[in-house]
Amino acid sequence: MTEQDVPAVSRLLGQSWRHTYSPILGAETTARLSDEKHAPERLAAELGDDNKMSFVAERADGSIAGYAMAAMNDQGEVMLERLHVDKSEFGTGLAADLLHAVLAAHAGIPSLALEVIEGNDRAIAFYRRHGFEVVERRAAAHGVGGHPSLIMRRLLPRA
Repeated sequence: MTEQDVPAVSRLLGQSWRHTYSPILGAETTARLSDEKHAPERLAAELGDDNKMSFVAERADGSIAGYAMAAMNDQGEVMLERLHVDKSEFGTGLAADLLHAVLAAHAGIPSLALEVIEGNDRAIAFYRRHGFEVVERRAAAHGVGGHPSLIMRRLLPRA
């Protein structure tokens, strides 16, 4: 991802969040959280963080069709923090392609984890199909937007 991608990625994230999470969290909460988390200046600042890797998927015309971001903590654990595709790309395999790009970029790590809001059944099913298992349930007090969430993890083959 480059700095030029930031406005388009911010729009994609806002649209994706509103489409996915408004029915779960409510439109007002979803909009507030998305506006905070996906503000262009916040995304631009992440580009300078050596512990975060961002990926974009572009259409033939150069428009952004998908985005993923993974972050490594001080213990060397990697968390997939974002994976979003434009809803026009649902079912095309683009989400799987982005996930595979993240996995390839982190070859050699023992596992990849992520957090997904309970009720996001489409995402939970996607991650299960790609080898992730629920390892923890976070109560509403600790979940995203005050909603329960699941921590899922995929063990990765040793190189």
